[in-house]
Amino acid sequence: MLRKNAAKLLAALLLLTTLPAQAQPGIFAERLRQRQSEETLQLAGLNVAVWRPTTREKSPLVIFSHGFGGSATQSRFLMQALARDGYLVIAPNHKDARGSGGPAAQPQSSFRKAEDWSDTTHEDRREDIINLLQALHKDPAWDRRIDWSKLALCGHSLGGYTVLGLGGAWPSWKIDGVKAIVALSPYCAPYALKGALGSLNVPVMYQGGTRDWGITPRIKGPQGAFAKTSSPAYFVEFDQAGHFAWTNFNRNTDQEELINRYTLAFLDKYIRGAKSESLSEKESGVKELQIK
Repeated sequence: MLRKNAAKLLAALLLLTTLPAQAQPGIFAERLRQRQSEETLQLAGLNVAVWRPTTREKSPLVIFSHGFGGSATQSRFLMQALARDGYLVIAPNHKDARGSGGPAAQPQSSFRKAEDWSDTTHEDRREDIINLLQALHKDPAWDRRIDWSKLALCGHSLGGYTVLGLGGAWPSWKIDGVKAIVALSPYCAPYALKGALGSLNVPVMYQGGTRDWGITPRIKGPQGAFAKTSSPAYFVEFDQAGHFAWTNFNRNTDQEELINRYTLAFLDKYIRGAKSESLSEKESGVKELQIK
């Protein structure tokens, strides 16, 4: 018994010392608080996570789409920041979500062969979001809670692909009423090749990282998604950020704060019509900022 307890203590100490200095030890209490402030329930036959703002007034709505093999709760720090800023955030688990109960998911087309992708690839994700929005409209309690004139879509990785498609990157996916899109390290190569990014006509913010080698070059290159996206569009590249910087795997609180700050500034401008001078400022920790 003593050996087991000693081993547990040693493991805990090793974990503590591997976290960034700014994350010790308060980050544990913060992660627990974030978990406690989210709800999980069923809507439109989907398991969803919900983060509610404290205001009782009608709230802007952000629908979040997780990455391939991720989950509705994969990006707690950002979802919590959105709720604190007054947004109602609802995130569904798609069929490929981790722990969905089925066999291990496989992408419908290879991520290495963007040319094979079309508007039928992962179309089930589009249906999830449409069904979710319809269910929210039909439920009087939710409908009264939401300011439908202020709808934003946010997604990470394959979720970024999903929300860009819903914004019109695949014209057959386009839904009405979307006022802004935040694409976090989005898989956007199919759109850069043969999508309709140039006719989105919805404000888009792309976010990438200097260590996000598989995705970010496809966003910022001369033939990348940002160059082909209609104005207004933003691209912010965070220094030392890898593909999972937007998820619960990130333990760099300074990086999280930057992600929160740019995301909120963008949404506050295009969803709420707020002034956002900070949106055009390249802060420390940002490698590149492009606006058009």
